[in-house]
Amino acid sequence: MPGNTFGAAFRVTTFGESHGPAVGCVIDGCPPGHPLDLVAVQAFLARRRPGQSNLVTPRDEADSVEVLSGLDAESGRTLGTPICLLVRNQDQRSGSYADWHHIYRPSHADFGYDAKYGIRAWQGGGRSSARETVGRVAAGAVAEQLLAARFPGLRICAWVERVHQVDARAAIDPLGVIRAAVDAHPTRCPDASAAAAMETAILAAKKRGDSLGGNLRLVVQGIPPGLGEPVFDKLDALLAQALLSLPACKGVEVGSGFAGPDLTGIEHNDPYAWQPGQPPAMATTSNRSGGIQGGISNGMPIDLRAVFKPTATVLKPQASADDAGNNVELQAKGRHDPCVLPRAVPIVEAMAALVLVDAWLRQRGQVGDPWPGLAGPLHPR
Repeated sequence: MPGNTFGAAFRVTTFGESHGPAVGCVIDGCPPGHPLDLVAVQAFLARRRPGQSNLVTPRDEADSVEVLSGLDAESGRTLGTPICLLVRNQDQRSGSYADWHHIYRPSHADFGYDAKYGIRAWQGGGRSSARETVGRVAAGAVAEQLLAARFPGLRICAWVERVHQVDARAAIDPLGVIRAAVDAHPTRCPDASAAAAMETAILAAKKRGDSLGGNLRLVVQGIPPGLGEPVFDKLDALLAQALLSLPACKGVEVGSGFAGPDLTGIEHNDPYAWQPGQPPAMATTSNRSGGIQGGISNGMPIDLRAVFKPTATVLKPQASADDAGNNVELQAKGRHDPCVLPRAVPIVEAMAALVLVDAWLRQRGQVGDPWPGLAGPLHPR
């Protein structure tokens, strides 16, 4: 089964199934000598773990990370060898899925896996479960530490901007959001009024046996110009791939995104201007490009939205079909998120960190570090 590895210079392979003994990742390409803060890695994992509130699945997992390789036992520094991070599963309840052994759950990956491989992990969805993202978040926590050491002003922050018909876009200053404000409410929306309305909507859907979707906003500040590999590995293309590889993510827009066609070219363009400083820094007076032009970061905040569909597992009876050629009715059981968005926030941040650390290491390998775009005007006369 290919497709389990992400990245070119900073390569992350995730492993494990939802109801298997463990999940985790192997990181290959991490530079040696970096002091890895495992407390921070654990804190990052804690932000995505289940059972945090009545808005998410009650599956009870500690998500305690174990380091199997890649760190010096005495100093805690990276060795430059593969880092293996393991998280053991503790609260699998495969019995809840026994009735689904031969039934394809609507809008799940069951049929696709069966059609492709002729076999599938029906207990919890196996690799297609969001449980797989534990490995991504662990790797993303490592990536973020590497980025922060090189770019001290780095800030990667995602938040829930919309749940179903509750839209907080107009109430939030995207450049002023910090993680503490996001994590202050279980919905992970930094606007208190919208967060309360989102919570009400999610709990109402949960009570009905239904689910809700919405969108997340991601803003990355402090990334310098020059990251991204034209033409097929453009930075925005890699970010979109990273987010669309997440369970339930069905769309990504960069900058003005799908609102761009509402503007003319002169309205949409982002004019350049040198900003005073030592050295002077290039900036744009608007940011409709979302911090990326020509597939390369321009030093402005990277600004993305990701759309997540409603959770596919709902507790109401649904029409479906089985693997023997029969049309059947499915009654779901088990423990599931009525809305994936609150727990998707740290996963989106982790994927952004993986893309950016990989882009930085590729840039460093090509032209060294620092590179021309960090030194002010490129061709002074």
